[in-house]
Amino acid sequence: TFDDVVGQSPALLRCITILKKMSLTPLPVLLIGETGTGKELFAHAVHNASPRAGGAFVAINCAAMPENLLESELFGYVEGAFTGAAKGGKMGFFEMAHKGTIFLDEIGDISPKLQSRLLRVLQEKEIIRLGNDTVIPIDVRVISATNKNLKEAVASGEFRQDLLYRLDVLELNLPPLRKRGADISLLLNHYIEFEHERTGCRLKYLNDRALRLL
Repeated sequence: TFDDVVGQSPALLRCITILKKMSLTPLPVLLIGETGTGKELFAHAVHNASPRAGGAFVAINCAAMPENLLESELFGYVEGAFTGAAKGGKMGFFEMAHKGTIFLDEIGDISPKLQSRLLRVLQEKEIIRLGNDTVIPIDVRVISATNKNLKEAVASGEFRQDLLYRLDVLELNLPPLRKRGADISLLLNHYIEFEHERTGCRLKYLNDRALRLL
């Protein structure tokens, strides 16, 4: 939830205020930020503050798997759809997220083929499992995230403009830690305390000189 976000810097508090308002709408959200800015944490917080909080929050990193595997994970498949397909088939992440939220991390890394298929799902609000022709209606809120400039990717032909139009309805840039200087000591103390409880580590605090260096 938003209560789990550690920090009191103006840049961070501004983001939380905006995201709380975004949470109340059913519209797609695009989170833009460098690696480590907490995109999945904020996406989960948006879900838990939304009317869909009782539904599933399903997260997938689109850059972490090859195209064919990502397609089968997103949309599911029926038995015999491809070599190695599980007996009985498998439900895809969009089906799992029905009445909830799906979080598509690193959305800028998906292939042109998957961009086309994803666009159709967002337009029609239905999916078809691989190897099947049965249409399955879905009711899913989409939150996507990227560390890339998708508008530049559209200009270079790497990303579909019509897909970006569907994903980028509500947009927010998440600040990196270097723009949240006041939060450094809060985060350090949070993680020192966490590790102390988890492992019994001897480090209990950082003195003023250490904090200044950091």
